[in-house]
Amino acid sequence: MNDSVYVGNAGKDAALDRGWLLGHFKDADDPRHSEAVEIKWGVHPRADRRSQWVRGEERTALLVLISGRFRVELPGRDVLLEEQGDYVVWGRGVDHSWFAEEESVVLTVRWPSVPGYAVTEQEQEQEQEQERGLA
Repeated sequence: MNDSVYVGNAGKDAALDRGWLLGHFKDADDPRHSEAVEIKWGVHPRADRRSQWVRGEERTALLVLISGRFRVELPGRDVLLEEQGDYVVWGRGVDHSWFAEEESVVLTVRWPSVPGYAVTEQEQEQEQEQERGLA
């Protein structure tokens, strides 16, 4: 076995790290560690929504629909991915969010791999409380 080779299953491995398969957040001695790129296998149930918009984006991103129906929300427009292989690319400075209109699987590639974009559990809970208070 070569320590610079990793073989896995996206569905199984994604469950271990919020969907992320490759990026700066993997251990430095893991072949999946990268500061150049991040790759995510996202499995989203119907009506799943990103808990808050990404603001001040510093990366470029490519999101490819594997299955389902998935909406990427961008300032002033939404992009609906509905056929396998539909994709959208956005660059630095483009705020974004997303919504799974149907159960969906998407592959996301972002570059470079930089820390600071994960929504903490506490932030998710605060947002949910705000939504309940406004309902």
